Amino acid sequence: MDMLLNPLNRRHRLRYDIPVVPGAFPLVGHLPAIVCDLPRLLRRAERTLGSHFWLDFGPAGHLMTCVDPDAFALLRHKDVSSALIEEIAPELLGGTLVAQDGGAHRQARDAIKAAFLPKGLTQAGIGDLFAPVIRARVQAWRDRGDITILRETGDLMLKLIFSLMGIPAQDLPRWHRKYRQLLQLIVAPPVDLPGLPLRRGRAARDWIDAQLRQFVRDARVHAARTGLINDMVNAFDRSDNALSDDILVANIRLLLLAGHDTTASTMAWTVIELARQPVLWDALVEEAQRVGAVPTRHEDMAQCPVAEALFRETLRVHPATTLLPRRALQELQLGQRRIPAGTHLCIPLLHFSTSALLHEAPDQFRLARWLQRTEPIRPVDMLQFGTGPHVCIGYHLVWLVLVQFCIALALTMDKAGVRPRLLSGVEKGQRYYPTAHPSMTIRIGFS
Repeated sequence: MDMLLNPLNRRHRLRYDIPVVPGAFPLVGHLPAIVCDLPRLLRRAERTLGSHFWLDFGPAGHLMTCVDPDAFALLRHKDVSSALIEEIAPELLGGTLVAQDGGAHRQARDAIKAAFLPKGLTQAGIGDLFAPVIRARVQAWRDRGDITILRETGDLMLKLIFSLMGIPAQDLPRWHRKYRQLLQLIVAPPVDLPGLPLRRGRAARDWIDAQLRQFVRDARVHAARTGLINDMVNAFDRSDNALSDDILVANIRLLLLAGHDTTASTMAWTVIELARQPVLWDALVEEAQRVGAVPTRHEDMAQCPVAEALFRETLRVHPATTLLPRRALQELQLGQRRIPAGTHLCIPLLHFSTSALLHEAPDQFRLARWLQRTEPIRPVDMLQFGTGPHVCIGYHLVWLVLVQFCIALALTMDKAGVRPRLLSGVEKGQRYYPTAHPSMTIRIGFS
C-alpha cells in the first residue's frame, strides 16, 4: 500500500473540516491506490481519520467519502444528484439513465424498463437465446482444458450482448474492435489528437451509435418482431412524452457497456470461487443434475437456489461496482457531520458489501447466508445494483445470465468428469476502479 501513496505528501490536511487522506500524487491523486488496493485504502483511512474523509480522484477531483452506513441512504435521497457521473465521464455516459435525475430520468426509464422485467425478458425469449450460446462456450472451455478466465468471460458476455442486438456473427470482430476502442474513453486524457485514446474512443462511439440508430430504424420497420431491442424501441415509441432517439441510442450503448464489463467480472469470480472451494462445486453439480437443463425463464430459476446463492454471494464479496459518485444539492446530515450543499460525494459500495455492521462473517464466502434466509432480499443485499430510482435496470437480466451460466458450467464439466481448478494465484493484479475485476492473468483448468 505504501508504494501506491506519495511519500512526499504525508501532511494531514482538512478540507471543509473533513480530513484529506494523505499520499495523493500530482495530477492522479489517490488513483494508484484506488485502482490497485481500494479495500486497504478505505480501511486505513477509516482507522486513522474516521468515517468521513476526502479522496483525490485526479482528473475527477476530490470526493468526500463516507464509510458510515448512513451513506447508503444517499442513493435514495431526494437532495442527492447523479449528474456528477456525466461530468466525470461525459464522453461515455452523457445522456444515459445513470447520469440523470428527476423527471428526465423517470421519463427515459419508464419508456424502456418493461423490456428488462422478468415478463419482458421471457416474452422476448432472452433465456432461450442465451442458453445455447452459453452451453457452446463452456463446452469449448472443457475441450481446451485450461483458459484465462476473465478474457473468456468477457468474450462470452460480448457475444451474448451482441446476440441481443441481432449482430451477425461475421460482424463480431469489427464490433469487438470498436467496443474496446470505446472503453478507452474511461481513462483517456483530455487531449484530442490523431492516434490518441480520446480521438479513437470518440470515433468508436460515433461508429457504434450509427449502427445502433440503424437497429432502431430496423426495429420500427419490423415492429412485429420479438427481441429485447425491438421491445425497447416499441416501448420507447409508446411512451407518453416524445423522447429523442439520442436518448434511446445512449441507453442502448450503456447496456452494451454495463452488461459486458461488470457481468464478465462477476462470472469470472464465480468460476474462481468454485475452483477455490470444492464443496461449492459439489453443491452446484448436485443441483444441476437435479434440474437437468439450463433454465430459460425467471420462474424456472426457483429450482436453482444454489446457483442463485452463488450469484448473490459472488456479487457481495467481489462487487463489480465499488464506488458511486453523487453531488449534494442541499446541506445534508451524514452520520455525525453536516455536509455542505454542492459537496461531491463518494459512496463506497465495496466497503458496505463487506461490512461487519451489515453482514455476519463478511469475509467468508458463505452460500448459507442466502440459502437459509427467510426474509425477502433487501436493498442492502443487492447494493451492487444501487437502490432507489437509480437501481440498475439490468438486474433481472444479469440474474438470469449468471444462473444460466452456473448450471451450464456444472452440467457440461460434470458430464466430462472434470471440475474447475486454479492454475494461478488470485491475490495480485486485481483492479477496483472504475469497475472491479480479477487479474487478467488468472488461469482456470478443467480436469
